Amino acid sequence: MDPRAQRPDCNEVLGVPCVASLAEIEEPIDLVDVFRRAEFCADVAREAAAVGAKALWLQLGIVSPEARIVARDSGMDYVEDACTLVVHRRELR
Repeated sequence: MDPRAQRPDCNEVLGVPCVASLAEIEEPIDLVDVFRRAEFCADVAREAAAVGAKALWLQLGIVSPEARIVARDSGMDYVEDACTLVVHRRELR
């Protein structure tokens, strides 16, 4: 699947198509990568769980105990307070 951005206020970010809701994505979702403040993450986790996303990743500096519980209870893999780029580069070494 190609990357998508969830932004209800625009159609595209840096050439990446945006959707207002994860429910608008018809393909299976492997990873929801979250760049939002912690207070919004539980809602994102609930939305990700509702569409059957396989994993939820909160970026560096973002910690949400509530999102962690939602992810765990729905069977999603969960990462918080870590940069996907840094982890990806480290794992490819």
